[in-house]
Amino acid sequence: MAITTSEYKHCTLVKMDGRIDSNTGDSLMEAFETVQEKGVYKIVFDMTDVEFMSSKGWWVLIQTQKACKRYNRGELVLASVPQKIQDSLDLVGMNHYFNMYDDVISAVGAF
Repeated sequence: MAITTSEYKHCTLVKMDGRIDSNTGDSLMEAFETVQEKGVYKIVFDMTDVEFMSSKGWWVLIQTQKACKRYNRGELVLASVPQKIQDSLDLVGMNHYFNMYDDVISAVGAF
């Protein structure tokens, strides 16, 4: 599992590979909180290499989205979401909670 961040003019890109579960979710939350502590609330999460997402992973994304949207500061958008993870989002009815983009360039360009 590796988490990287890249800063752009209007947003920050967070990328993680592997599984997002109870063992790795706290590390991802720390990465998002570090970005927010810098005053950045427009975040793109690149999910290209994410293989699995547990409920802990969804909890991390929901908490991050709430923090980003508070006071209309920004939002968390998802990029390159694997189909099986998109299907699970649809299943629990959360597909409208996040804006999703087919690639990172489109997601970064949305800001």
